[in-house]
Amino acid sequence: MTDGSVGTDRPTAQEPPTLMPLQEAVEILTGPGGEFEPIMVEINGVLTKTWGGCFGSLAEVLEHSRSFAERDFLVYVDRDESETRLTFAQHYADVCALAHTLIDEFDLGKGDRIAVAARNLPEWSVAFFAAASIGAVVVPLNAWWTGAEMVYGLSDSGTRLLIADEERLTRLAPHLAAGEVTLDAGIALRSNGDLPAGWHHYREVLDRSSNREALPAVDIAPDDDATIFYTSGTTGYPKGALGTQRNICSNQRAAEYLKRRGEVRSGILVDPDAQPATLLSVPMFHVTGCHSTLLPVMASGGKLVLTYKFDAEQTVRLIEQEKVTTFGGVPTLVWRVLQASNFDECDLSSVVRVAYGGAPAAPELVRRIQEAFPQAAPSNGYGLTETSAITSTNAGPEYVAKPDSAGVPLPVCGIKVCDEEGNALAQGEIGELWISGPNVIKGYWNKPEATAETFVDGWLRSGDLARIDEDGFITICDRAKDMVIRGGENIYCAEVEAACQEHPDVASVAVYGVAEQILGEEVAATVQVQEGAAALDGQSLRAFCSERIAGFKVPTVWEFISEPLPLNANGKVLKRELRERAETRRPDVG
Repeated sequence: MTDGSVGTDRPTAQEPPTLMPLQEAVEILTGPGGEFEPIMVEINGVLTKTWGGCFGSLAEVLEHSRSFAERDFLVYVDRDESETRLTFAQHYADVCALAHTLIDEFDLGKGDRIAVAARNLPEWSVAFFAAASIGAVVVPLNAWWTGAEMVYGLSDSGTRLLIADEERLTRLAPHLAAGEVTLDAGIALRSNGDLPAGWHHYREVLDRSSNREALPAVDIAPDDDATIFYTSGTTGYPKGALGTQRNICSNQRAAEYLKRRGEVRSGILVDPDAQPATLLSVPMFHVTGCHSTLLPVMASGGKLVLTYKFDAEQTVRLIEQEKVTTFGGVPTLVWRVLQASNFDECDLSSVVRVAYGGAPAAPELVRRIQEAFPQAAPSNGYGLTETSAITSTNAGPEYVAKPDSAGVPLPVCGIKVCDEEGNALAQGEIGELWISGPNVIKGYWNKPEATAETFVDGWLRSGDLARIDEDGFITICDRAKDMVIRGGENIYCAEVEAACQEHPDVASVAVYGVAEQILGEEVAATVQVQEGAAALDGQSLRAFCSERIAGFKVPTVWEFISEPLPLNANGKVLKRELRERAETRRPDVG
């Protein structure tokens, strides 16, 4: 479907229930004696508002999941349409087996870094929770990274053991052979071939464990280190966002709060015996896929549907087959589902929620969702890797009324808009958005200067320019950081510029984003060619960059010039001028 029309077999729009005012529901849930009344806790020396009744660690969430033992937890559909299903009981048993082996065989424990590099497989979840349950710091690596980029992540984090699927291992193998990174050991997922020295097959590792019934006894505190998620860096190198057990578990409590807020507002309780099903279309190596999806689905006894890679037509089929109640991820993927060729051929009436975040969403998307899913409520959210996903949400009638807003902050999240000196600005003024709360990470791994610059007295300087209206709704106006968000992926221009600049025929280069309906933004570059150099084109420079950075970061819109890049009085490139020129002409699309 490409025109927004709705087939005749679609559910017709029902009269929406009368909803309690948003602020009234918030006060019921978070006021004195409320189910989600916040408490004050000292975190890193700063008194911080946080959730009461929150899980203290990922191991506690895993133990809680045993109450859903016989339910399907993970459903994976491979590229050949073959299925893998893990119940909650099977998932727990596999996590126990791997956790004990990590301690007994590989001598790993609290504080050690264990990396996971794989696509969205059931084994990804097993590896993540096994490492977390022994108090190790889990390092999810971007599965789209090149081998060299993975080497950086492994070396920077000081990873001792890597758990990787065959594609990632193949990409990394030459670098391992060349001694560019040192690991104690590795575990290969779904690999049938020969392995490098020190590597083991996943299933054999699990089979060597004698304990599949209980987790190892490890003392884990809420503010212990738990994860390092890499986020692109303004200097050309990714930064490891160091999150705690409290950070990630706060996000699960936030998901629970949002569900209850909807129930209180509508007066309609969700059937506790009905299993919700979520189709995950974004990677688990991002906080949206891990913190906002994997963890809440596990804690609520839901079913998580995974696929080899995103395919709009397959997504539509799986929604019908698995009775999916929630799908989304980032706006790009929702657009593609709405435009799927088989959209009008399948029964999608099970969908009650279309949720997305990670990138700006066009107001038009809200209208299209309402037409295509009249029985579902669209919602959007705002968050960062540094805020462990959710900071604010916009849903229901408020989203319809303010579709360009990122919504209101969670009750435990403080927000303010500041000038360049850190002074709070008045309501409605535009400045940098600062965020506080139990979800804000400790800082950047081994980067004290970047940490000091970004984290100030418990507040995170987001780098996003925003304003807050009279109702407390946040609107993101622009980004202070030089960054492109393409299909939910953050791409820092400096990193792409550094890759382009390595080409001997490039004199200078400016990278920026241009508008694109489906992806939100596309990466563009204006290149000044060295005088006397051979002619450059987008195809050749794209191939050159693809050897150095992940494919999604490589520009697809190119402009080649012989004159110097335009500069302002301070010597900075006038990227707005280049962007306007590119969007007008769209030259040389690679």
